Amino acid sequence: MPVLTGLRLLFCLVLLLWCTVAHSQPADEPAYAQANTRGAVATVHPLATRAGMDVLAKGGNAVDAAVAAAVALGVVDGHNSGIGGGAFVLIRTADGKLLALDGRETAPAKAHRDMYVVDGEADTSLSQMGPLASGVPGSVLAYEMAIEQAGAKVYADVLAPAIRLAEEGFEIDNIFAGRLARSADRLARFDGSRAVLLGPDGNPWPRGHTLVQKDLANTLKAIADEGSDYFYQGGFARAVDQWMAANGGLLSAADFAGYKVIARSPILFDYRGYQVVGFPPPSSGGVHTAQILGMLEGHDLKALKDGERYHLIGEAMKLAFADRAHWLGDPDFTQVPKALVSRDYIAAQAGRILLNRALDVTEPGDPLATAEGEPAITDEPASEQDLFFKHTTHIAAADAAGNWVAITTTVNTDFGSKVIVPGTGVVMNNQMDDFSVQPGVPNAYGLVGTEANSVQPGKRPLSSMSPTIVLKDGKPVMTVGAAGGPTIITQVVQAIINHLDLGLPLEEALAKSRIHQQWRPDMLFVEANMPAGVRQELVSRGHKLKEMGPYGSTQAIALDAQGTLIAVSEPRLKARNK
Repeated sequence: MPVLTGLRLLFCLVLLLWCTVAHSQPADEPAYAQANTRGAVATVHPLATRAGMDVLAKGGNAVDAAVAAAVALGVVDGHNSGIGGGAFVLIRTADGKLLALDGRETAPAKAHRDMYVVDGEADTSLSQMGPLASGVPGSVLAYEMAIEQAGAKVYADVLAPAIRLAEEGFEIDNIFAGRLARSADRLARFDGSRAVLLGPDGNPWPRGHTLVQKDLANTLKAIADEGSDYFYQGGFARAVDQWMAANGGLLSAADFAGYKVIARSPILFDYRGYQVVGFPPPSSGGVHTAQILGMLEGHDLKALKDGERYHLIGEAMKLAFADRAHWLGDPDFTQVPKALVSRDYIAAQAGRILLNRALDVTEPGDPLATAEGEPAITDEPASEQDLFFKHTTHIAAADAAGNWVAITTTVNTDFGSKVIVPGTGVVMNNQMDDFSVQPGVPNAYGLVGTEANSVQPGKRPLSSMSPTIVLKDGKPVMTVGAAGGPTIITQVVQAIINHLDLGLPLEEALAKSRIHQQWRPDMLFVEANMPAGVRQELVSRGHKLKEMGPYGSTQAIALDAQGTLIAVSEPRLKARNK
């Protein structure tokens, strides 16, 4: 017996040492990403990552862990996401099934095309703040469906860490405090928001303050007890209905009762021996990740100098975003051509790129010309610096059994619509601004849309959220996603290129200087740390450069050469949160 006890002790010590190495995190630093023998989780907040890892430790799988982390983020990182917003959930199960659950918000039944047009001009303040800015939130039902279809725990168990964080409170960090300070004047306009997020003197809670959210804890407890029915057909829906009716909003209890999560068919695209699994419309992520990678596949990116490589990547981004503006929308309302991701069309687009000069792209491509009769993508059964910084949030998770998960979730811009319905603790989204509130007029991210993304009752707005899983020989080797408005797509693309094409270790792949091109405005955004020589090379090719500080927020998990899970959270986060 003493020998067995000694062996057990030795095993535990070895396991503890392995886990410490896998975390690659100094003891005095918060762990944004963690990995051990059970699995891995990466998020933007250590408390959310811990929530996911705790669920893994209690017998949950990667799906349970990802949902636990996502709901916890709505408590500790509530300026970016929460149960008052929407989510795209992408899962590759241990037995090889792919699930794409569309929990995007929907427009109210009383919404209409010109609801934000005043005296012939778009009033985007109405779509960005207040009672008219919110669609029906979808994350609560999307998470419940993910747990039911692919989880190992029950929903109540997965919600427990978030309930505890809301009830006991958490210490506000530098990023949260900055978001509160910048949004305080607008939050103060709404009683529910003022009561939770501002102090008795009307000032925003400072860094270091312990923020307790009793109302949010009670809402989460009710969901744990009653399931999503409480949110969509019970007390929460009634509270929203009453507040909206009293304050000029359109959302109703009937809108909540009619909400559905849609199981969609993922975008599958082969790239250099890998299969990239992306999210389909109303996400533009899967389509345009495939387009950009496909346009670059004919080039040996590793052999190119940085300036040459950035030029090609930027041009592919430009062409993809021109297509995004013209062709993309909710596939239940808009015919999105499947030819956008066809090899013939992508090759034709790649042929437009010049090696030594930036294109002046005035019009989108024409995928219909390369594939006459090609069906549409439909459901098959089953300041610029500030705006590009970090809105939305992403959760990456994987486990030892082979479940891999990518969840991107959001309330859109900081604290969404700035509305907390009194008594609920829930920050409501301002996702209506992701529609083309007036075709041709830029939204909060400078993106221009057409009729394909105009407001209609029950419609889901176009999104840049890009949860992505990469397979090799049918097995997952990478899961990645990001936050940052339209830069989400370009962050994901560059993470894949840097890791899989250039062979950089995962943390270096995420840390490498980023670029972004979204067609309109016609500028190549570059990070301030880009070397002067690389910038000059881009300028010499005709690019109009716009310098930005470090931006974006990518979360990723991959396998190293030994098959060990490596989890990495955005390297730029530590500097921002000091």
